[in-house]
Amino acid sequence: MTQRRLGKKPARLDPRTYRLSAPLSFRLPTPPPTVNWAADADWPMWCNDRLGCCTQVSVASAIRTWTGSALTPIVLSDDEVVANYSAESGYVENDPSTDQGAVEVEVLSRWCREGYERPGQTRDYLTAFGYINPKDTQSVHRAIAMLGGLYIGLTLPQYACVGNNDWVIDPAADNSIAGGHAVWLHGYDSDWLYLNTWGGPRRMSYDFFTTRCDEAYGLISRQNWTNLRGMSPEDEALDDLVKELQSTAG
Repeated sequence: MTQRRLGKKPARLDPRTYRLSAPLSFRLPTPPPTVNWAADADWPMWCNDRLGCCTQVSVASAIRTWTGSALTPIVLSDDEVVANYSAESGYVENDPSTDQGAVEVEVLSRWCREGYERPGQTRDYLTAFGYINPKDTQSVHRAIAMLGGLYIGLTLPQYACVGNNDWVIDPAADNSIAGGHAVWLHGYDSDWLYLNTWGGPRRMSYDFFTTRCDEAYGLISRQNWTNLRGMSPEDEALDDLVKELQSTAG
């Protein structure tokens, strides 16, 4: 069986982080019943079988989802994902002692501030990000529908780290905590949330999500999600969202 690594450090919830629930409620009062921005996507492992680089795998997943929906998919190479992991976390190739994972808000802050490598000459920059309450299902749906996905952190039980089954609550399984894991949600319907992890697609129940998710962030990407038009695939003006977002710090 393919090895699977975890690498999300404990959630660090900064009170200065913008919050997305309020602005999104004005822009999209009723989310659509189902959305999936990457239903047919292929997902690389991106070295998450040997490194705890899941926070950067989720960055690569976001870029792949956004660009695939707005224009043409941009898929980062393994080397680019590892380079981004090294730049943010201090990982040194072939030095296992430096493979310590990362803190999600630090990964996102650096993405905004300094950018990450992507194919070609242009670095990838995140415009802004905001905290979403994982237990607020409507805000979770709004973020996925309007912003092209949700960047989340989970505390995974042991049984969720083996096999390829759906992630559901299973009291009879080994529920001891294996560690923290970052994933990218790219879709939802009434029964499931859709994501990719460890090189493949997966479904997650809402009970599992609200029980195991300890942080969730909506990401605003002018570079990838709106491209040259300045609008999302659903014709949302990202400039308006950024202005609303900046009024919600704390």
